[in-house]
Amino acid sequence: MKLLVSALEHSANVHLTSLTKEFKGDVKLIGIFDKNLGEPIVDLQSLAIMGIVDALKKLRYFFKLADEMVELAKDADKVLLIDSSGFNLPLAKKIKKKYPDKEIIYYILPQAWAWKKKRIPVLAKTIDKLASILPFEPSYYPDDAPIEYVGHPLLDQITEFKNELNAEVKKIAFMPGSRKGEIKKLMSIYKEIIKEINTEATIIIPKHFSEEEIAELYGDLSDITISYEAHKTLLESDFAFICSGTATLEAAIIGVPFILTYIAKPLDFFIGAKLFKIKDVGLSNIMFKKFKGKSIHPEFLQENVTKEKLLIAYKAYDRELFLTHAKELREYLDHGSSAKVAKLIED
Repeated sequence: MKLLVSALEHSANVHLTSLTKEFKGDVKLIGIFDKNLGEPIVDLQSLAIMGIVDALKKLRYFFKLADEMVELAKDADKVLLIDSSGFNLPLAKKIKKKYPDKEIIYYILPQAWAWKKKRIPVLAKTIDKLASILPFEPSYYPDDAPIEYVGHPLLDQITEFKNELNAEVKKIAFMPGSRKGEIKKLMSIYKEIIKEINTEATIIIPKHFSEEEIAELYGDLSDITISYEAHKTLLESDFAFICSGTATLEAAIIGVPFILTYIAKPLDFFIGAKLFKIKDVGLSNIMFKKFKGKSIHPEFLQENVTKEKLLIAYKAYDRELFLTHAKELREYLDHGSSAKVAKLIED
C-alpha cells in the first residue's frame, strides 16, 4: 500500500513512528513526515512555526506545498493526516474535491469541539475515518459521523509511570519547548529559578538541535545538566517547569508534578484568549476538566511568567494531590492508539 502522509509536527512523527511498527503488510509512506521514516518531500525543520503571525508569513509556501500533496494523492492508495488542522483540513478538502473516492483517515483531530464547532460537520463530511484520541470527543459529532475513540498515542510511548513520589524535591526538569521562539522567551526565566532552588536542575533539549543551535538558544549551560531523553528525565524528576504543548500531557501521564509556563506573541495570545475564548492551554488541563471539572496543574501565561510567581506556586504545590489526579487521567485515557489506527488504515 502507498500511503500519503501529512505529519508536520515533531510530536505527530513520534506517533507516526509507533504507528508504522503496527502495520501488518507492506506500507510505503509518501508526503510529509520525518526523514527517518522514508523519503519525505520536505525537511520538517523548514515547516516550524510559532503562532499565527509566523503562519501568515509562510502562507504562500504552505499553499504550494498543499498543491504538491494533492498531486501525490493521485498515486496514493489512502491518505493519512495527523494533527496540524491549519494545513491538513484545507488539504483534505482539496484532495476530496479532486479524488472523491480517495479514502482519508484523520488521526489526532482538530480541536473543533473547543473553539470551532462549525468545523465538525465539515470534518464529518470530508474525512472517511476520524480517529479520536480524546474519550469525550466523539460526543460532539453527529451520531452518523465516522468517528471513534482509538486510545491516546502517548500511552504507546510511555510505559513507565510514577506510583509514588519522593518525600523531598531533589531533581527538577525544565522543558522550555521545541520551537526557537518559545525557548528564547523562557530560558532566562528558567535560569533565574535554577539559581534560587537548591536542587539538581536538568534542561531537556530536543534531539534534533545542533550544537550551534543549543548554544544560540540556551546560552551557558555549564552548571546545568542536559538531557535529550524527555520521558526518562521526567520519570526521574520530582518536579518540572514545562512550556505548553504535548510535553504537559506527557508529564501528567508519567506522574511528575509540574507548572505550565507559556509566553506567546501578543497578537497570538489576543486571538486565542479573546476571539476564540481559549481558557486552558495545557492538554492535560483541557482533558481533566472534561473528565473531572477541574484543573490538574497551574498555568502561568504571558506577563505572569515571572520568577517570583513561579517560585510561590512551586513552594505551595500539593504534589500528592497531583499524583492522584495523574493516575485518574491515565485510567481515563485507557490505552495506546497505534495498533487500532494501523488496523483502520489497512482494513
